[in-house]
Amino acid sequence: MTIDSRQVAAGMLEAVPFARTLGFEFVEVAPEADGGVRAVVRLPDSPATHNHVGGPHAGAMFTLGETASGAVVLAAFGHLLDRATPLAVRADIAYRKLAMGPVLAKAWLGCAAAEVIAELDAGQRPEFPVRVEIATEEGKPTAEMTVIWTLRPNR
Repeated sequence: MTIDSRQVAAGMLEAVPFARTLGFEFVEVAPEADGGVRAVVRLPDSPATHNHVGGPHAGAMFTLGETASGAVVLAAFGHLLDRATPLAVRADIAYRKLAMGPVLAKAWLGCAAAEVIAELDAGQRPEFPVRVEIATEEGKPTAEMTVIWTLRPNR
């Protein structure tokens, strides 16, 4: 699988203006050895996104994780946009430690892309997980998240 990370980043920033508003930086969008996809998105440290204790606001961290998961979905299934629209269905996040400074969200597909495509080809509306770990730039884990996505067939 070939992934143009610049095209994915540009597509995400075009489709999701809020990601631009928060200043997200797309660090990496790449295939994994198992045929999956991973994405890394960075939230720079900015007083505009801080909470009451000086770290990134929980809402900014949630949006960071959801955006990283969306980059994975776009990279894995972007070639199907003429057939289906990707939509986030639900998400679960656990804030583990106080984050300070810039944070990175690392996301990866929680199942085989081929399985999702097979469901879509069978006329189903697949749902699938994208896992996300959020950590400081030093690697200190601060949150973990799972976003359930679907590919809604276009009519």
